[in-house]
Amino acid sequence: MRRDVFQAIADPTRRAIISLIAVNAMTPNAIADHFEATRQAVSKHLRILSECDLVTQEQKGREIYYSLQIEKMKEIDQWLAQYRKIWETRFNQLDQVLEQLKKTNPQK
Repeated sequence: MRRDVFQAIADPTRRAIISLIAVNAMTPNAIADHFEATRQAVSKHLRILSECDLVTQEQKGREIYYSLQIEKMKEIDQWLAQYRKIWETRFNQLDQVLEQLKKTNPQK
């Protein structure tokens, strides 16, 4: 079963892993050190992130390093962009209403 990027970010641990490896590639053990979870649990999260193409693996000697595929994060941004426009429109409308209220009811 192929997972999508939204399944990957649905879990708070996976979001935390994304934040960790966004800056530097890390080994599973280094990632696991940041959580109160077993190495196996972290590996499961990494597998899901890999299935969603959010992370890549690179073998360096005996270690495997995981790094974030930032391009894949654009899917999330594009999906959110449609809602961002709606929010901005509503905030602008609210600003207009507040300005009207200030004009009709000035503070004394």
